[in-house]
Amino acid sequence: MTTMKTSPKQKQAQEGMHASRQWYAVHTYSGYEEAVARYLKQRVESLAIGDKIFNVIVPKEKRIRIKGGKRQTIEEKTYPGYVLVEMILTDDSWYVVRNTPRVTGFVGADNTKPTPLSKEEVESLLARLGQDESKFQVDLRVDDLVKITDGPFKDYDGKVAEVDQEKGKVKVMVPVFGRDTAVELDSLQVKKV
Repeated sequence: MTTMKTSPKQKQAQEGMHASRQWYAVHTYSGYEEAVARYLKQRVESLAIGDKIFNVIVPKEKRIRIKGGKRQTIEEKTYPGYVLVEMILTDDSWYVVRNTPRVTGFVGADNTKPTPLSKEEVESLLARLGQDESKFQVDLRVDDLVKITDGPFKDYDGKVAEVDQEKGKVKVMVPVFGRDTAVELDSLQVKKV
């Protein structure tokens, strides 16, 4: 049996195959995701490890909320307690990420050998992050029975008369003084009965 010696070039090529850029999920203290991303970016700069750690993202998406009768677009964390890091996994990069303040560890079966996210997971996450405006998803149809959950007609029952998918509005017929009265509401102010 003969043993084959590997040349330094072959060894480097083998390491290069294993050392590819991949995305990893890092578990953090909940509520400190932004701080961890900021700390990690500062550490990458100060330790000059930008050739191994490329991208740090707190996954967020835009959502619409009704507060005080007004529609507000807010950014909400998709995965609270997690930060996504694009990096080449080496001992150095693992050490830098793992020892960043408020990081509890990598996501994976073994904390010392993190599991990268699949390509499909990363693509779907990045696609959701790239959406500029939150989409209206009005899950109501004409003649659906609804209960009003916000505004001056709160707790009234009504019937949907019209749905405006583009604006996210619904017109609901509400019985007031024995007559059906048309009330235009935000789709988030009603729920199906």
